[in-house]
Amino acid sequence: MMMSNPKRLHPISAVANFLKQLKELIVPFLIFVVFGSRGGNGEVFQLVITAGVVIAVFIIGVLSWLRYTYRVEEGELRIEYGILVRKKRYIPLERIQSLDLSEGLLQRPFGLVKMKVETAGSSGAGDAEAVLTAISRKDADYIQQAFSSAKNKPSENRNELESAATRRKVIYKISAGELLLLASTSGGVGVVISAVFAFIFQFEEIIPYEKVFAGLEGFMANGIIFVSILVFIGFLLAWIIALVGTMLKYAGFTLKKTEKELIITRGLLEKRQITIPLHRIQAIQISENLIRQPIGLATVYIESAGGSLEDSESARVMVLPIVKRSRVAGLLKSHLPDYELQPGFFKAPKRALNRYIWRGLLVVMPFTIAPIIFFRPWGYFSLLLLIISIVWSYLKYKDAGWDISSHQLALRYRGIVRTTVFMRKNRIQSLTMSESFFQKRRSLATIEAVAMSGTGGTGGTVLDLDRNDVYAIYKWYSYTGLNGNTPLQKEKRP
Repeated sequence: MMMSNPKRLHPISAVANFLKQLKELIVPFLIFVVFGSRGGNGEVFQLVITAGVVIAVFIIGVLSWLRYTYRVEEGELRIEYGILVRKKRYIPLERIQSLDLSEGLLQRPFGLVKMKVETAGSSGAGDAEAVLTAISRKDADYIQQAFSSAKNKPSENRNELESAATRRKVIYKISAGELLLLASTSGGVGVVISAVFAFIFQFEEIIPYEKVFAGLEGFMANGIIFVSILVFIGFLLAWIIALVGTMLKYAGFTLKKTEKELIITRGLLEKRQITIPLHRIQAIQISENLIRQPIGLATVYIESAGGSLEDSESARVMVLPIVKRSRVAGLLKSHLPDYELQPGFFKAPKRALNRYIWRGLLVVMPFTIAPIIFFRPWGYFSLLLLIISIVWSYLKYKDAGWDISSHQLALRYRGIVRTTVFMRKNRIQSLTMSESFFQKRRSLATIEAVAMSGTGGTGGTVLDLDRNDVYAIYKWYSYTGLNGNTPLQKEKRP
């Protein structure tokens, strides 16, 4: 099949353009409708303007589709577009870093896909280098084959390329039980509740919330049990919504590997395929939240040089949604041999524990003292925050650790989630060692390492390590001996 002649996107692309433009106008439209003229001719004027804007947006969507063409010619993906001013974008196939495919609600009924083209220059704050909103699966396969051909040696023939495309080894496929466990422990309830409150309070100028809350105050005071039941039902509904949303998003999650790429496919309503070239991997991150860590479960991400601020998911890609922590190395080691995923970590010294505890207490102290002063006697319950802070600080101290090998730095630290990050030495963009006045008195120091990612940077900071350990990391990064190793005399602890 040839694609040297210009081709248009599927007509459904015109609908997609229309809906996208309409979505961007929704806020000004609501402001116009709510605060516009009321009564008499004002309502007729509003109706005419609204209908005119919708028709204009639809016409622009159709014209954008008519003027948009694409083709593959002379080793380039050539795109021409523009309604009044004709623009041409020629992308050499060898410059393309990845091609991400997805099937949304608009594309799936017609057997189409949406293709995002990422290049080294498109990993900043903007959009992808190019987006083909609705193309046939046949055209998508052709572009992928042309892309693979450009990346491989010219001597490789078409049959060899097609054979390589079929040699995709499945590393991981999510089971029904794992999908349910992933959705149940995702922590998406808070996101759902926050989104609901954010949406509701967008209308605080219209709805008299103060009067509503004042009217409910008396009822709530005399109906504690009923209110408690309502709160429980609200959280249950939020949990169910988060559960269903996560299951739809990650249904059928499969991780495959070819010679030079990792390929992820997932989704039920919207199928998506994400391609990660192996040479663009910047770091590997293992995340263990408060629910999963006690039962030995973790989530694994790969930090890639792709993606953008508007599409951060292409930069920080989940490759193992939920897996036993002990299985991570076994699943990935043979496919990512450059990374050692079972290091023995050096811990923060015992003299650092006091600093972790006092740092935590200083954060919660204002939230403890204020309720005691203004809300006695119930304010004394705020003293529980001190206990929680001490326990939390101890966990942060216990989880702090580091390890270096000849070519890899591993850091482990805790915020709300325990995070372990693995970075190759040649991927680290900056490594910072710092000592405060009080750290110097205890021979402690802080290490921070940053590797480049599509959204800016990734890495981690570990506080209050032994100063000699931090110097050893800094020396390893700035200078390596003849054998490529930095000798360490201390015994590693798991």
